[in-house]
Amino acid sequence: MNDIPPLAEGYEISADAARIDAARVHRWLSTDAYWAVGRAREQQDRAIAASLNFGAYDTGSGEQVAYARVVTDLATFAWLCDVYVDPAVRGKGIGTSLVAAVRDHLRPHGLRRVLLATHDAHGVYEKVGFEALDKPDQWMALIFEKFSTNTP
Repeated sequence: MNDIPPLAEGYEISADAARIDAARVHRWLSTDAYWAVGRAREQQDRAIAASLNFGAYDTGSGEQVAYARVVTDLATFAWLCDVYVDPAVRGKGIGTSLVAAVRDHLRPHGLRRVLLATHDAHGVYEKVGFEALDKPDQWMALIFEKFSTNTP
C-alpha cells in the first residue's frame, strides 16, 4: 500500500465538485464504461450531485482526465464507483493515484469499510489496499433491474 508512485507530473487531483466536467463524465461513462453504458445524462447529473466527486486534471490545460465518485455517509460506509480514466492518459498511473487520493480523503472519517465492484481492474484497487471480501456469502444485493414493472 505504500509503494504507490506519485501522481504523474503535469496532473493534479481535486475533490472540488465545481471542477467536475459533468458533460465529459457523462460521455465517458455512458459510451465507454461497461457498467454505465446508456446511462441518461439526467441520471448521471443526479449521481454527481448526491456524491463526493474526485477528478484528475491536466495542470496545463485544466482539462479533466479522470473521474471517481463516492457514495458515503462519511461516518460508517462508502461505495467507490464510476472510476474512469480517459483512454488518452491511461498507463500513467493516474487511476491508481486517483483511487489512492480517494482512500486518503476518506481515511480520517473513521469509516468501517469502503466497497467497490469491478469486472477487470482488481490490480489497480489492490495496489491501494482493497481486497476480496473474506465472507462474500454474508453480502446481499437488491438489484432493481431484475424486477419488471410488467410482471404479472
